[in-house]
Amino acid sequence: MKAWRLDRLGGRLALEDRPPPEPRPGSVLVRVEATSLVSYLGAYVAGRLPFYNPPPGPFTIGTNAVGRIEAVGAGVWRLRPGQRVVISPHVVARENVDDPAQILIGLTAPPDSSAMLAEWPDGTLADLALVPVEAATPLVGLEAFESTQLAALSRFIVPYGGLLRGRLAAGETLVVNGAAGAFGTAAALLGVAMGAARVVAAGRNPAALAEVARVAGSRVATVTLTGDVAGDAKAIREAGGGAAHIAFDMVGGATDPRSTLAALTSLRRGGRLVLMGSMTVDLPIPYTAVMLNDWEILGQFMYPARAYGRLLDLVRAGLLDLRAITPRVFPLEALPEAMEAAAAAGSLEIAVVRPSC
Repeated sequence: MKAWRLDRLGGRLALEDRPPPEPRPGSVLVRVEATSLVSYLGAYVAGRLPFYNPPPGPFTIGTNAVGRIEAVGAGVWRLRPGQRVVISPHVVARENVDDPAQILIGLTAPPDSSAMLAEWPDGTLADLALVPVEAATPLVGLEAFESTQLAALSRFIVPYGGLLRGRLAAGETLVVNGAAGAFGTAAALLGVAMGAARVVAAGRNPAALAEVARVAGSRVATVTLTGDVAGDAKAIREAGGGAAHIAFDMVGGATDPRSTLAALTSLRRGGRLVLMGSMTVDLPIPYTAVMLNDWEILGQFMYPARAYGRLLDLVRAGLLDLRAITPRVFPLEALPEAMEAAAAAGSLEIAVVRPSC
């Protein structure tokens, strides 16, 4: 089979001929039909993200994918060959302990989970991918979707984990900070799909916010942030028809906490703020305001193991339209061009690599 192998961060990346992996206990072997690329894959490969902890030695890169099961290992009871599945890179060890190891296959792991990543180093930019059974979720009832379109699920699953963590309920008002970005746009679409009465899409790019509102529909209002915390919080409350129940923060690489503080202070009493972004500075919490307003501040990394199944329920029910995200499809051999496209993609686009066999 063909696989894109990286010898180290900043090192040699090459499309190589490899022997197909053999199924082992607790695994599924998947013939990959589509792999979606994260926007930062090119920077990761080039070694410009030194805080990532990659597998030791050469490994196959690639994270999210859609494909069909070729074979299963011992101890796999329900998944079977021929099933189409979505592969999640986020895998939590099945040990019944308080703090199980967790990894992002083909990408990184916390230092205390390095041994797990060494056991499962290889990702999905290949003809075949061997992954832990926990990484595969059956795509039942979605036969009308091409695998390249289903690859857009990877855009939704991360913010979906945050909205589950924040307990978004039907009829509530949701604020999305960073709504002009890829995951922020997906969060706004999810808010509508999950029954939010009002979604306030907040960000600094008015043209991108307008596009979010166009695609998401009449329940979405936009606020162009100015950097004035009090003024922006007031604008958010006005756009939402009152103080919000939940704020979802997905700012990417922010060096200024003011938009997050505006989202926090737009909340009603008992409101929740979910932090899933990548702000590079500390968040100065208004201690007294948090206490007096009974606000919750919740951090969330990725999503729970069963989240993919619930996300697929939204798609099957017609509540979430994956076609809002347009895939740009590249052959496996064109990964360098695909990584450039992923880095430049708009919030309603996704770069997808499709193996030839």
